[in-house]
Amino acid sequence: MIEILRFALVEGADEVAFLEADKLVQVEFAYQQPGLLRRTTARADDGTWVVVDLWQSAEQAEACNERWGADAVTAAFMSFVAEGSVTVERYQEIG
Repeated sequence: MIEILRFALVEGADEVAFLEADKLVQVEFAYQQPGLLRRTTARADDGTWVVVDLWQSAEQAEACNERWGADAVTAAFMSFVAEGSVTVERYQEIG
C-alpha cells in the first residue's frame, strides 16, 4: 500500500530545522513501525511537501496512523506543518 502525505510548512518555518525533525521521525518513529518498507520526503518547486510511505498492508498503515498523534517526535514534526494543509491519499498496488 502506498500512502502519500501532502502538506505545506507554516509561514516562516526554518526548513533546516524541519528536515532535522523529519529525520528524527524517520529514525525514531517511522522505521520502528511494523510493516513500513520505505519512507521518502520530497519538496515541490512551489514549496509543498510530500512524504511517501510504502507499507506491507493498509492495516499496518492505519495502526501507525493511530500511534502518530500520541508520539512526541511526530508532534515536533507536525509543529512545522501548516494547519489545514494536510491531505492523505492511499493507493493499493496492482499486481
